[in-house]
Amino acid sequence: MPDRVTFAGSDSRALPVSPAVAVALSLVLGGAAWVGSAQGAQHGWLWLVGAGLGFVLHHAAFGFAGAFRRLFAEARTAGLRAQLVLLGLGAVLFLPVFAAAPGLGFEARGFVFPFGVATVLGAFVFGIGMQVAAGCVSGTCYAAGAGSPGAMLALPFAVVGATAAALTVDLWGGLPELPAVSLPGILGTAPALAVTLGALALAWVAAAALERRQHGAVQPIGGGGGLLRGPWPLLWGAVGLALLNLATLLIAGRPWAIVAALPLWGSLAVEALGWDDPAFWTWWQEPTRADWLFNPLLADRTTVMLLALMAGAMLAAALAGRFARRGGLTLGRAAGAVIGGLMIGWGGIVAGGCNVSAYVSGIASGSLHGWVWIAAALPGNWLVVAVAQRWSR
Repeated sequence: MPDRVTFAGSDSRALPVSPAVAVALSLVLGGAAWVGSAQGAQHGWLWLVGAGLGFVLHHAAFGFAGAFRRLFAEARTAGLRAQLVLLGLGAVLFLPVFAAAPGLGFEARGFVFPFGVATVLGAFVFGIGMQVAAGCVSGTCYAAGAGSPGAMLALPFAVVGATAAALTVDLWGGLPELPAVSLPGILGTAPALAVTLGALALAWVAAAALERRQHGAVQPIGGGGGLLRGPWPLLWGAVGLALLNLATLLIAGRPWAIVAALPLWGSLAVEALGWDDPAFWTWWQEPTRADWLFNPLLADRTTVMLLALMAGAMLAAALAGRFARRGGLTLGRAAGAVIGGLMIGWGGIVAGGCNVSAYVSGIASGSLHGWVWIAAALPGNWLVVAVAQRWSR
């Protein structure tokens, strides 16, 4: 995810009443009512949760790309430590739900997936792409909702990259991999939670020690903020995202996901333009995806939440008086949006997820693949930062 979209700063004046606020509020509330009436109450609630995610992401400027860039370029770790809070709180909320769900009679499954060469390759490319594009898929979407021209350019190219990955699944889908590993399945719920929290605590201590050694002090992630106008401290963002991810799990029966919507959008566009029939692609013949192409687009819960995320980010930006307050694209920024967008789309599909579905929701689900994903994505981020620093000398 990108850094906070840089607009004119907010102040303590009364909330602005503007066309952007009215439109965004209509999209959030009207969208929930429309989707709910067309696809059922579950989809309506998911629209509101998705809008909440966009609202939180924007106001807290909760980023992955920016956090990793500051980690490698400046040894600043506030963004990384906020991620660790999100992961830890997610595990605390998720793992007991998975254990209790069968006895309570409802479905709740985590993101526990196989991992292998494709995971490592895709995550590494994704890590490069998120720095080149200045954001991952969720960050690109929330920045696009807030009116960022670069993000609005990167998003369609992310769709292209994801669709290309789906089209070429025969080339990478057979790469060697290991079966899915669930820590709760192997260790039990309590030990798996203890192992996860212990690993996250070690990462926190290491990150804080690095920053303290380089700068003499550690930047806080807490503090106060304006609830409606923002900005929020990173801690608020971590807590808000964890709670909304839990709401997603309870409503949809699975955690927050994002990147899976992109090949669906692209494949429907390919079909509509008459370029090919994606129903015959190997990607869409997989049993869990077979019906997606034949259902209404808004029947896809990931699509619903992603569109709502953009509406929620627009509302947050409009309330703060920051909507679409950015200059035009430079040629370099435009090139980065195009190339980085292609890479995050392709890498997210090949890796089996992005920062949200693989890293955040995967680790919170107790899946080993989430740890493998971030271990492969971090070197990609580092590579771009290192090259950029060398060129700037």
